[in-house]
Amino acid sequence: MRVTRRELLGGLPVLAAIGQQGSPPRPEGVAPRLWRGFNLQEKFTDTPAEWAALDPEWGHRNEPFLESDFEWMADWRFNFVRLPMSYRCWTDPADPFHLLEKPLREIDQAVEWGRQYGLHVCLNFHRAPGFSINSGLLAEPWNLWKDRRAQEIFVSQWTSFARRYRGVPSARLSFNLINEPNGCSPAQYAAVFQQAATAIREVDPQRLLMADGMYGETMQPVPELASLPNAVHCTRGYAPFKLSHYLAPWAGHLTETPTWPTRVGDIDEWDKDRLDEFCILPWQGFERRGARVFVGEWGCFNKTPHPVALAWMRDLLSLWKSAGWGWALWCLRGSFGIVDSHRADVVYEDWRGHKLDRTMLELLREFS
Repeated sequence: MRVTRRELLGGLPVLAAIGQQGSPPRPEGVAPRLWRGFNLQEKFTDTPAEWAALDPEWGHRNEPFLESDFEWMADWRFNFVRLPMSYRCWTDPADPFHLLEKPLREIDQAVEWGRQYGLHVCLNFHRAPGFSINSGLLAEPWNLWKDRRAQEIFVSQWTSFARRYRGVPSARLSFNLINEPNGCSPAQYAAVFQQAATAIREVDPQRLLMADGMYGETMQPVPELASLPNAVHCTRGYAPFKLSHYLAPWAGHLTETPTWPTRVGDIDEWDKDRLDEFCILPWQGFERRGARVFVGEWGCFNKTPHPVALAWMRDLLSLWKSAGWGWALWCLRGSFGIVDSHRADVVYEDWRGHKLDRTMLELLREFS
């Protein structure tokens, strides 16, 4: 029987390297441990070709958000929505410092629907100037981690958002500045993040910020951002990748049908204990300093056998409940979601003109 790192440590949090200084201040009325919800993809990308080339199912291309999504989430007793967006949806191609009003008004509407339906809204740059975790999408002309111009555009755009939503309480709205930073050092990421955070706080001192960890199969926290005030630190729920992204066309050659528990290679066994060891424990070091942790994305592509996906999801949900972490499924509608997910092995419920995966929905509600 394998002895887990939690057993070796007696359940104590790890990451002692970040120390045990005092807790950073928190905005009033913000409780991310209570957040449960979904990602919406209407502004996930800006042009039809770049994502459809990878997966035609993900057909959201700078569209308005849908009020019905907010209504459904509220009816199902969820209270959080994350909007992963491409900055190019609202950026003038001739001048990246000039923002286009029409798509911004569509984001305004989503923020307002969040208020109406009692959902916290998190705005995220899934594609930032000079960076996207989705390497298969159209290339950027800059490198966010190295190029001053990309950083100036990034800071300018987030400052514009800060002005636009100044006065909206942090209990209702947060800014998740960069999705899944990668291709840089933690210090480079922290420096870019801090530039934007400083500019945002000059305009709106109390705005809640979300800081993603460094991207990988098990996302890791960033010690350089551990003392960031008014912040939530975000992890992911995609490990093991061979299970969560089985046969996903943008994820490489993951062709071995997964089980749960599962084995990666000859000796790398994944089960609930391993999820705890590699996906929970490293983040609890941040919590020793009073930082809060939230799972900004997680989910399972529609080619993973449904019983396997549900068993894996149950273990993750159980671990997050024990840890006191909230979460946002990727996504509500689409190949990772509970609505119109096009799984071949699910008996869907016909629901308001859509196909609802009732079994997955009830699993999520069980842990909400």
